[in-house]
Amino acid sequence: MKASDIFPEYVLGHPKGQKQKSELKPENKTPKARPPSSIRDKLPLYGKLPKYSGPYEVGVIDLEIPARNPRHFSNIKRDHRYALVLETVLLTIFYPAHIDSANDARVRKAVSKHNARPTWLSRPRDLTARGYGKFASLPEWPTMLFFMMTTWFTKLPAWRNVRLADHWPQADKSWHDRKKKDREPGPEPQTGPKQPIFPLILFSHGMGGNRTCYSSICGEFASHGFVVCAVEHRDGSGPRSLVNHPFLSPEKQAEALENGQYSKHGSESKNYDTVDFIFPIDDKYDTSPDHEIDHELREAQIDLRLAELDEAYYVITQMYEGKGDKFRESNLRKRGAPGASSQGLDGVNFSTFSKRLHCDNVTIVGHSFGSATAIEMLRRPEEFPYISQGIIYDIWGMVVREAKQGHQIRAPLLGINSEAFMYWDANFDVAESVIREARAADQPAWLMTVRGTVHISQSDFCILYPRIASAVMKMTMNPIRAIDVNIDASLDFLSRVLVFRDKNGMEEEQAWKRNLPKKKLLDLDPLPEVPTEHKPKEKWTAVKLQITHEGRKRLVPHIREKYWEKLRMKGEEEVWLHLAPGMDEKLHDDGGEDDDAEGVGEHNHDHSDEQNEKGKAVDCIEGPSESELLRKEQRK
Repeated sequence: MKASDIFPEYVLGHPKGQKQKSELKPENKTPKARPPSSIRDKLPLYGKLPKYSGPYEVGVIDLEIPARNPRHFSNIKRDHRYALVLETVLLTIFYPAHIDSANDARVRKAVSKHNARPTWLSRPRDLTARGYGKFASLPEWPTMLFFMMTTWFTKLPAWRNVRLADHWPQADKSWHDRKKKDREPGPEPQTGPKQPIFPLILFSHGMGGNRTCYSSICGEFASHGFVVCAVEHRDGSGPRSLVNHPFLSPEKQAEALENGQYSKHGSESKNYDTVDFIFPIDDKYDTSPDHEIDHELREAQIDLRLAELDEAYYVITQMYEGKGDKFRESNLRKRGAPGASSQGLDGVNFSTFSKRLHCDNVTIVGHSFGSATAIEMLRRPEEFPYISQGIIYDIWGMVVREAKQGHQIRAPLLGINSEAFMYWDANFDVAESVIREARAADQPAWLMTVRGTVHISQSDFCILYPRIASAVMKMTMNPIRAIDVNIDASLDFLSRVLVFRDKNGMEEEQAWKRNLPKKKLLDLDPLPEVPTEHKPKEKWTAVKLQITHEGRKRLVPHIREKYWEKLRMKGEEEVWLHLAPGMDEKLHDDGGEDDDAEGVGEHNHDHSDEQNEKGKAVDCIEGPSESELLRKEQRK
């Protein structure tokens, strides 16, 4: 069956009956222009984040709100206390900001312009830096010194507490166009609201991450016209997170401690607690390809993550309903509180968010462990009916649960791998299976890989530490360009599946659609098999790429640019597309029939030694065919 028989034109990206234009292929390009604007942004060797490429400036708001239903998840304990506790939800909201936010009168009255941008390293920075040391099994003080020398003063290219944008952007313009005429509002649509209404994205970070270390991805979405709610998970998957305790009477506090609703320990004078990275007791390296997953811990963490995302969604809906001012009182990150900025919520005008968000048709986005969280959210439409599509960056497939009967993915889905993770066979099989699970429900779904990238390429770390990413992990793509490619593919996907209609059923114009990427990455021709050009030795699977004759190549000037130029001359692309709507053949098979069926995407998490021999992950698709077994052997 042809793709045009199944999917409408806006999904396919070309009119029905027309042949897909494979010539619309992207050439490798340098990153989009983002000129520096301060001495801080020009310091050599010091970590800096590029400005966002969309037409909007970006604002950020930090909130920590007590949970509506505090509780613990599972009976896992550390230091004789429940380890996984939902007490508060901590989030950073990235959103389109109004024109000339840098000179906003509220910001100038509340703080100096110098202090109006939040730091990349979460406050208190010393605790966060030492938490990274513990997470990496490194001495804490040298680790803190390393951060002081590299990113201690790095700031986000976003403005704190400014107003939500109330203007439509110009078409085909980006904020890096610094001419004054290009910063003027664009024309209002002939029909529809006078002010744009922005779609909502919920973002779930990966292992070792937090709410700000994906600021490039979140800020890029916001600069194009999305409101992004980045949640900091307190499930022990981040390096260190500070939890402020809401005020409780001594009696209530004792009761909450007894019921596992409260995690406070230490002196009574300390009104906060820290949640550090939680290592499995039996195997602290269970995230590695050749180790067995601690399913009890990881599944409990996913349950807590889902609860935190739902709490964050509630906060956004209250802002939409015009009740955001109530968070001024309940916010635990007030000025002077541990982990809070010197501004707190000064200057925030919650009324600008009222009726200005699409709180239905929400997109769930995650990276690594966050992608596994997104998959679980997509499988539970009865619990999260507001989630309508998902984007999964470099999914950590070994923690993806079994797809139970009646709980398969029934929503559009885009999967984007790094090249390093693509070579992890068992993990790639899971990525493939969840895409096929969505396709089995007649939903448009794509799976692709960004060439020359590693697992942290979709976070800020490759941008802040490009030399480490290149020398240690062998990343070959420019780290900023890697973010550009991921965002372009994501916007291409959302332009096909994210549609809002008015009361008359007519499609409403969206601000973010005025600056879509010109070249359609999702229209590339899918590959018949998985490439292996940079596949590393088995012990380095998922960690780094293999670069042949690396020492000689590093002595050649501009070798990375020459490598991409050769690919362009050969007609090759920056991405590899593996799965797309309408594909009938089994990936890697020679003309085999598509085996999409009920049960696709089910993963066997039986912990028996027989099924998890030598601790390796089992195949993610039940009942592999003879051709599948053959291609697995070929990949080895």
